[in-house]
Amino acid sequence: FEQKGEPFVYRCINRLDRDTTGLIVLAKHALSAAVLSQAMRSREIHRTYQAFALGETAASGTIDAPIARLDGSLIQRTVDFASGERSVTHYRTLAHCSVFSHLELNLETGRTHQIRVHMAYIGHPLLGDALYGGDTALLTRPALHSAAADFTQPVTGQSLHITAPVPDDLRAFDFERYL
Repeated sequence: FEQKGEPFVYRCINRLDRDTTGLIVLAKHALSAAVLSQAMRSREIHRTYQAFALGETAASGTIDAPIARLDGSLIQRTVDFASGERSVTHYRTLAHCSVFSHLELNLETGRTHQIRVHMAYIGHPLLGDALYGGDTALLTRPALHSAAADFTQPVTGQSLHITAPVPDDLRAFDFERYL
């Protein structure tokens, strides 16, 4: 990357599952990366996701179920109370119809595929999520979007709230009229 004609190396502070849209946090300098990485580990960076799940979900809820790699798979995860790592997802239903629900989600932990695994576990897989049982008739990728991040800018100390607009393929579900 270049900024004002000078190349720089960026450092990725968080990552997203493949085909998840939205924002990620990047650092331009090693010091900023170290501060932001520590903030991520101490849960001082708060990320908000939006998703579309099959069926009508409860108004809100917390899913506290440990996640582990599915035996025999390099990719797929599962809820596993015997050997999984603690995983907690909080959700709020923004709107719903009989077919699917529009959710806002916040992670207390950050496991691979956490939202996708937890929503499938409670019987509401994400639309388009073939790996975890989601219907792919309406969408060919998991209906998951990293919508916002709140954190402190590591150099200035300024509180930041950054948002990423919902992409067109998710806007097609037209839930904004209910918000």
